Amino acid sequence: MRKFLLLLAILCPSILLAHIGSPGVTFEGNAGSIPLMVLIIPPQVIPGTATVDIYTDADKIQSIFAKPVYWAIGMQGTPQADQMMPVPGEPGHYRGNIWLMDPGTSAIEVDVQGTGGGKAMVPVMAVSTVQRKMDASLGWTLVGLAVLLVGLMITIIGASVSDSVLASTADAAAVRKKRWRGIIASAIFLGLLLYGGKSWWDDWAGHYQRYMYRPFKATTTIVPGTEGRELQFVVDTTRLRTLAVTRNMSYIIPDHGKLMHMFLVRAGSLDVFAHLHPTRKDSVTFTTPLPPLPQGRYLVFADVTRLSGFSETIPDTIDIDNKATPVSLASDQRGDSDDTYFFTNAVSRPATPLDSGPEVLICGKPGVRLPLSDGSMLTWEHDPSTKLQANTLYSLKFNLQDDQGKPATIEPYMGMPGHAVIMKDDGTVYIHLHPVGSYSMASQNTLKDRFEKQAGRIEVKNLPRTAAFRDSIDQVIAKFNSMSQAERDTILMAAMQHPTLDPSHPQHSMVSFPYAFPSAGHYRIWIQMKRNGKIVNSAFDADVVE
Repeated sequence: MRKFLLLLAILCPSILLAHIGSPGVTFEGNAGSIPLMVLIIPPQVIPGTATVDIYTDADKIQSIFAKPVYWAIGMQGTPQADQMMPVPGEPGHYRGNIWLMDPGTSAIEVDVQGTGGGKAMVPVMAVSTVQRKMDASLGWTLVGLAVLLVGLMITIIGASVSDSVLASTADAAAVRKKRWRGIIASAIFLGLLLYGGKSWWDDWAGHYQRYMYRPFKATTTIVPGTEGRELQFVVDTTRLRTLAVTRNMSYIIPDHGKLMHMFLVRAGSLDVFAHLHPTRKDSVTFTTPLPPLPQGRYLVFADVTRLSGFSETIPDTIDIDNKATPVSLASDQRGDSDDTYFFTNAVSRPATPLDSGPEVLICGKPGVRLPLSDGSMLTWEHDPSTKLQANTLYSLKFNLQDDQGKPATIEPYMGMPGHAVIMKDDGTVYIHLHPVGSYSMASQNTLKDRFEKQAGRIEVKNLPRTAAFRDSIDQVIAKFNSMSQAERDTILMAAMQHPTLDPSHPQHSMVSFPYAFPSAGHYRIWIQMKRNGKIVNSAFDADVVE
């Protein structure tokens, strides 16, 4: 049953952009010198209102404002900012609603006014993902009122035509004849009016449904490669009916130095996890060496970001029938140097090692040190007696120590102190997190660069041709990959905005991820960091209540 729910969740249209089943956009960082956390719940229908919650412990804040900004329109088309109001009884918590009027890549700009204040920009993908249905009882009530109003209108028109134009001495037959002519004429007119209104409404509803956001479909297959079998990921772009430029696959750009971040998770048990970085063969085809993973059905999630800053997740499933014995990452060095995979115990079940081959990591729990493969220890610093609640913004903090229990230095992994993936055990929630939040860093950097260089509307005719842009990005990626690890880290770290490290822990031993679990249930959290030049993997289980 659980496997069925997983597959249903991955194939149904509940996917929302760069997340699945997790609509909230989180941010942890600074506005000026003021640290804050932000949770944005985008609307499901555009135009619509986004709910913005802002949390800060800073004092001397005079006020906080927020406003939407749009990649296509620019700052010149930005409305005035709305003030975020303090939430009664919750010091440091501000809340407000922001209208998002245009579909596509947008952001919420938060302006903190006061000592040390400044601005922060949080990317939001604004698209319509649902079509609202009217409640049946309300529909029948409106039908009844419409019938009543039409009847009254016909009666009034019939009476006015007959009684107002005839003399008082006119006979009754002539009056009735005039009345019926008026009734018939008004009925025809009102019928045509109602028919025209319904046709307009149906056309508008059809247009809305036709151009409503729909996730791409993809086909993942196993094909022969030069160094063994490869995964081939082909994106089906035939469903691209709207945002043709915004979502064009030829306009994808690197995020953390990679064109695509692909995650594979074994369905049902969630005991196998892989983070891969396919290379591009053409605009819709990507390949990567297939790791020696155990056989089974896998959920596939591919994250990409475009020139416009638009980011989304493209999902699929694949059955892997590997005959080779699964091996540890150290024994398999094909593919990208930042690729990683590892094995854990099955979710929500007693630890059960794989049949043979690799070491199995037992997942950790809040507040308990988790031994890692390199001898270090990682602790999720959350009080285990305090239950995690759904729709509550947390800073999920993880503290790394060496084998002597001393603070260990966390090195940059693709320009970040760490990466995290969170999934619910029924497959209805997937999200790729960074210490700065749940959005794509490439999206944020694209929006900042766009608004700094150009205030007006983007002219599509001035965008680079797709083939030329694709080739230039491929050249940039090739040059980047030819650099040393230190050079790549320097470039990536310069482009990233990291939140202030927790002052209660020594520098470089702590990584945190802002997140609000969208619903109650059992979750698995995979954490990836780097230490002593090697990727260190870990996983934790969490129970969330309403």
